[in-house]
Amino acid sequence: MIGEPEFLRTLRLEDTGAATRERVFTGVNHWSPNGRVFGGQVLAQCIVAAQATIEDRAIHSIHGYFLRPGDIHTPITFGVEQIHDGRSFATRRAQAYQNGVPIFSMIASFQTDDAGVEHQDPFPVDMPTPESLPTAASILASIDHPVARAWAERAIDLRHVDGPVFVDVQGEHVPHQAVWFRVGGALPDDPGLHRAVLAYASDLSILEPIMRRHGVAWGTPGVKSASLDHAMWWHRDGRADEWILYTQESPSAQGGRGLAFGRMFSQDGRLLASVAQEGMMRIPR
Repeated sequence: MIGEPEFLRTLRLEDTGAATRERVFTGVNHWSPNGRVFGGQVLAQCIVAAQATIEDRAIHSIHGYFLRPGDIHTPITFGVEQIHDGRSFATRRAQAYQNGVPIFSMIASFQTDDAGVEHQDPFPVDMPTPESLPTAASILASIDHPVARAWAERAIDLRHVDGPVFVDVQGEHVPHQAVWFRVGGALPDDPGLHRAVLAYASDLSILEPIMRRHGVAWGTPGVKSASLDHAMWWHRDGRADEWILYTQESPSAQGGRGLAFGRMFSQDGRLLASVAQEGMMRIPR
């Protein structure tokens, strides 16, 4: 794929065979300005590894914990354990290791396509189109800083409906926001890959409603944040190279932690996925 985004290279794992009860894979990292592996990357890689041990079933949910920060200079080893294979559902445990210790641990469930009742929350009303919103690159173009350049050059085009929280917080200090996103360029027609990319993107801005509520931006001196756990449920197939609306809200923050929920809608109104994450959020007083 000519000119593919760098993060897609990280999702091409090498199958290094079986070790005891596990299938083992290895993967590389993409660059990050703070030297730490982006949580969405290792999450998506674990999903790809788990999917490689499944046939004819789609991933529908994951529950994972970020255990240690990852080092972008060290390859990651992924171990996938077969927990259960039933008539309709299959379960896998996937763990990511660096230097022999786990940095992320996840349980994933897969299901055969089945018929049943169906409903969904409606698409939010009065949302501006993504084309009417400024790009991160245009907002950050005047800032000569490695973090700003990394945000501006991300392969996933992320556009905030109510303005970003890169350097300041515009508008009301409310615990909710919405962003549009898509991958630049066309992706292969692989539903499993698109689900993994949605997981990657789900970690980009999920903690921002907590920050927005308190008027704190990423650039605020002394802000420290880290993803602690992550849960995601895929409801319907969607394409990550087409615009997706990601609505987010935070019901609570306390004790140096904040909780946030998210929903992903296709531009034609289908609810594709739901997300939940608790993160460490330390804000200077």
